[in-house]
Amino acid sequence: MQVLVPMDGSKQSWKAFEHAAERFPEATLVVLRVIDPVQAGYGIGLDGGAGAGQWLDAQEEATERLFEEVRERAEAAGADVETRKEVGRPAREITDVAAECDQVVIGSHGREGVSRILLGSVAENVVRRSPVPVTVVR
Repeated sequence: MQVLVPMDGSKQSWKAFEHAAERFPEATLVVLRVIDPVQAGYGIGLDGGAGAGQWLDAQEEATERLFEEVRERAEAAGADVETRKEVGRPAREITDVAAECDQVVIGSHGREGVSRILLGSVAENVVRRSPVPVTVVR
């Protein structure tokens, strides 16, 4: 059994990881980090240019640090883990990878009302579009 656990390094994504490790001890946890290129446009100016390359390098480094911590925590929990990185829109990439798994366990920031409407919800989109069951952890 493979359980997909999308992670961005947030407190909520770590809660999802811990939940998946406890709830599915015999499964392989597929930890997915999605690098969203749309975020590169924020804070680097309109020209993109060298700033976009630096942003991507920083995201790659952050992903490797996240995966190191995932491997350490998985070993401590006795969990089998596989790491995977994709570049694209998070909800779309998560649902694409979910098609290869049996279950998704995803953290939610729990936004409500106007902030959810304005910011969208990756977890909500995954729940709506996932081809496999999804557990949302808050």
